[in-house]
Formats: sequence, C-alpha cells, structure tokens
Amino acid sequence: MHDTPMPADTAQDVSADHDIATALATVRARIANAARSAGRDPSDITLVAVSKFHPRARVVAALRAGQMTFGENRVQEAADKFPSLRAQWPDLRLNIIGGLQTNKAYDAVRIADMIESLDRATLCDAIARAADRVGRLPRLLVQVNTGDETQKSGVAVEEADAFITAAIARFGDAVAGLMCIPPVDQDPTPHFRTLATMAGRHGLGVISMGMSADFEQAIVAGATHVRVGSAIFGPRPTRPT
Repeated sequence: MHDTPMPADTAQDVSADHDIATALATVRARIANAARSAGRDPSDITLVAVSKFHPRARVVAALRAGQMTFGENRVQEAADKFPSLRAQWPDLRLNIIGGLQTNKAYDAVRIADMIESLDRATLCDAIARAADRVGRLPRLLVQVNTGDETQKSGVAVEEADAFITAAIARFGDAVAGLMCIPPVDQDPTPHFRTLATMAGRHGLGVISMGMSADFEQAIVAGATHVRVGSAIFGPRPTRPT
C-alpha cells in the first residue's frame, strides 16, 4: 500500500505554517532574552507582526502559531485581510502603523484596534469625525519623528510635547503612547531613549519602537511594542500578493 501524495497546495500551506511558526519562536526567544538581559519581564513586550504585502495565507499561518497582534501600513490592504479573520480568531488585534492619510481615517477607525501614526492636527480632526460616525475609537499612538527627517511621517521633536498634550486633552486615555522609526543610517538607541523619556514625561505606557534589525536594542531602551516583519514572514514582496 502506498501513501496518497499530499496535494501540492496543501504541502505548501504546511510548509508555510512550519516556516512562520519556527520564525515566530525564534523572534519570541530573542525578545525574551533581550527583556531578561534588561531586567524586564518578557511578558511586558508585545510582538506586532508586520504583514505588509504578505498574503492572507501567511497571516493565517502566524495566527495558527499563536500570533495575535499584527501591523499593516496600508488601510485598504488591512481591510482586505483582517475583518473576516476575527470570527475564527476573536483575540486578533490589528495596528495601523504607516503614515495615515486623512481620507483613510474612517476605514482605519472602523477596522483597527490601534492607530500608531497620529502626527498632525488634521489627522486628529479626521479621526475624531470618524469615531463619531463609527461609534468607536481605537487606541492611538503619537508618531514622533525623532530624526526630524523631512521625508518621514511623525511630529517633529521640538513640537512633540505640545502635540502630545493637545492629543491627550482631546482623546483622553485613548492616547496610549508613542511610536518612532529612527533614521536607517544612525544608531537607533539614542532615538529609542528619546522616545522612552518623552513617553515617561507624559505618563504614557505604550512605547512602540524597534523592528527586525534593532528590536533587541529597543527593548533594552524600554520598548513595550516591537514591530517585526521580515524576521517572521521573510523578505517583503514589492507589492501586495
């Protein structure tokens, strides 16, 4: 008697599940080691799996491996992938982590559990209007442009304290913390420390910083959320698949 060969598409699904589960286990172990080295509890660190441009099947593989929090840069892509998954995985959490256009605020408020890119008054206005329409307000992070890079989203460092204070006055406890993306050509640690100090100054508990290349440094500097994509899902496609 011969074993029936596994269909090619099923074999590929099993392989993808295994690869992502293995990668997740490796990343989680690195997070735990970095946290313990810094005298922190690994359970205080939330892993945000960044699935930008990766197909829904790879998100499902990560969900099967126990990953519940995901980050997406593009609202439309997130809307295509995630709402239908919540019925099977009710603990799923979706963070919008990319620069957010005001005309996408409604959909972001409708589908996201957290928006990590609050950075200007017009976006505050758009989110407030959307929240009134939808009847819900996601948790919000103020994105700080710690490197003051002209091509990057985020409020300038010199304007950040005033903006954070105004955002808290408007949205209250929904403003949960801060986010940054340091310049790629600089040591990220000073940027991480700047963000952590700023969050502490405003009594904010969420500090989202660190990606695949530097999340361990971010944890040492105080990150509570790290956004990891390629170390989990592999190289990012150049467009949605």
